[in-house]
Amino acid sequence: MPLIQISQTPGSSDRVKRETIAAVTEAYAKATGKDPDSVWVTITEVPRSHWGVGGEPLGQ
Repeated sequence: MPLIQISQTPGSSDRVKRETIAAVTEAYAKATGKDPDSVWVTITEVPRSHWGVGGEPLGQ
């Protein structure tokens, strides 16, 4: 069973997370021909201070 992991900064509402999970599941199932019921999606919220871009933390 496929597992899709999404890492993002905090702040999305539960509604947005549900919609994201549904959209990602649908897109993956369509692209691969997999049964959507077998697709797992996780969303992990990572504080901005734990992300870095260009050598600098986003949280600064």
